[in-house]
Formats: sequence, C-alpha cells, structure tokens
Amino acid sequence: MDYGMIGKIEKAKRYATERHRFHFETFTVNIDGENNAHRVSFDNGQWSCDCDFFQTRSVCTHTMALEELLKDMLPIPVES
Repeated sequence: MDYGMIGKIEKAKRYATERHRFHFETFTVNIDGENNAHRVSFDNGQWSCDCDFFQTRSVCTHTMALEELLKDMLPIPVES
C-alpha cells in the first residue's frame, strides 16, 4: 500500500473543502444551455460569453451561474 499517496489524497480532499485556498485568474468553460452551448471565459476579473445577451449587457445567465458556482473563489471585481 502506498501510504504516501494516501496522505496526498487526504490532503487534496481537505484542500477541496478550504475554498479560500483557490484564486482563479483565467479559465474557459463550455456550458450547455437550454437552446445552445455557450463558451464563457474569465480573465483577470473580466467575464466574457458568446451569447447575444452578454454582448449587449456584459452579464448573462451563464456568467451569473458560474459566479454562483464559484462563490467566494473569484477575485472581487475592481470598479473602473
């Protein structure tokens, strides 16, 4: 039995519950919407989505869903 790996798995599970350890900078996610799939990106605090609603409002269901999913794990937006 690899006890070193067991310790790593236990540590990984603990980290996964300690959300404050994670600091997202950039990522891209494909979301299957009710009508179409959409590509959402997050880069240095800025959201982007390929849906029509986002293009006119800079926010959409897809970005809001990810904000909820990643609550307390994203940087606080800086007002410009």
